[in-house]
Amino acid sequence: MKISSHAVARMLGTWQEGPGPAHQRLSDRLRLLILDGRLSLGVALPSERDLAVALGSSRTTVGTAFRTLAEHGYLATQPRTRATVRLPDSTTSEHPVGTDTETLDLSFAAPAAPVEILHAAFASALEQLPRHFERHGYDRYGTAELREAVAHWYARRGLPTRPDHVLITNGAQHALALLTRILLSPRDRVLIDHPTYPHAITTFTQARARLLPVAVTSSGWDTEQLHAAGQIANLAYLIPDFHNPTGMCMPTDVRERLSLACPTVVDETMADLALDVPTPEPLALHMPAAISIGSVSKSVWGGLRIGWIRALPSLLERVERARPTTDLGTPVVEQLATAVLLNEQQTQRPDTLQQLRSQRDALRQALTEHLPNVHALPAAGGVTLWATFPEPVSSRLAAIAPDHGVTIAAGPRFGIGGAFERNIRLPYTLPSGQLVRAIRRLAQAEQALARGATGRHTPAPIA
Repeated sequence: MKISSHAVARMLGTWQEGPGPAHQRLSDRLRLLILDGRLSLGVALPSERDLAVALGSSRTTVGTAFRTLAEHGYLATQPRTRATVRLPDSTTSEHPVGTDTETLDLSFAAPAAPVEILHAAFASALEQLPRHFERHGYDRYGTAELREAVAHWYARRGLPTRPDHVLITNGAQHALALLTRILLSPRDRVLIDHPTYPHAITTFTQARARLLPVAVTSSGWDTEQLHAAGQIANLAYLIPDFHNPTGMCMPTDVRERLSLACPTVVDETMADLALDVPTPEPLALHMPAAISIGSVSKSVWGGLRIGWIRALPSLLERVERARPTTDLGTPVVEQLATAVLLNEQQTQRPDTLQQLRSQRDALRQALTEHLPNVHALPAAGGVTLWATFPEPVSSRLAAIAPDHGVTIAAGPRFGIGGAFERNIRLPYTLPSGQLVRAIRRLAQAEQALARGATGRHTPAPIA
């Protein structure tokens, strides 16, 4: 498989930024693209001449960068053929620096399971299960119990909803994948927040859609830009409720005046995790045609793979018809347990919200003490902070951080075109003590980078 010089140039983004000679900056950025999986193993890179033209650089710069990568095992080269992407024989550091063998994982923004609550919910589900035994168990819309519970969840938030407006899925990511299949064609345009959820970017790019990023800044959402992009988009995907990764919440006045000309998918996975503000009202309250998706993966537990779509029945019929190509329905016991959790309002537990506040504050304090030059946007809810470094070190930091006992999600994974090299997402779902240790180790990794150290770790999974 080959990749064009223009595609590589787009991935590299503003590679000219940073210290050191141009060939070093270029080889570093290409290496990080390989480690991040954006340049796939075995792909044939463009020729030195073609890439130099696309980058507006010299062939000498590109050739030196390619030779550096080949010497370190990231490219395979042969005379008169394109260089192909590979990985070195070992990606394990020879000299780990961590203070102990425990690696603290900041790549997953996921809470620990509420053990007693889950036990009670599944016990209740097992009591209800026998009445489903006479049915085949392949309900592509979901059980009546859970569809009613989801409808009541919306009604409590001020949005009247009937069960026939709800379809149950295997998590919110599954919901988005099903909607993408029926709403998008190759080359269609998708409006996205920028930054946004990495798996949404992957879903849309695998559908060969073209992405239209609209910035979410420290000032929030730009309504005028959203309206303008919505005029030419075929679909919009927004995260207005405690946005992942920034933690921001779309204000009511923005929701009231937001009207997009294209179908709009609203991700409400974080809606129940309000920490400093009231629970936000559904965007569909002001945009009736909006398609809402949600799950209990963040408000309860990631291992409970239950999600849903709220939409008009006519759209859900299309989803139901397309669904058998991927799955035949959602497990019944998990649905019954989730219905119990929603009906008992266990997705908004005061003790859990207070714990998240405490952990968020501990994380911010640790940043102040150990990484004082790093700025993090205040998060009104959700489970993550969006931190900004003074220099574009994000991908390099992610590649070296495991050597210091911590894994992180680099900023470019949340954007397109190499954006957000100054950012990392920091979840506050770990206990406060672990968060403090993780930031201390991250500071050690940053200091190692400043001394010229490099890392070879491939990116950790993200949730």
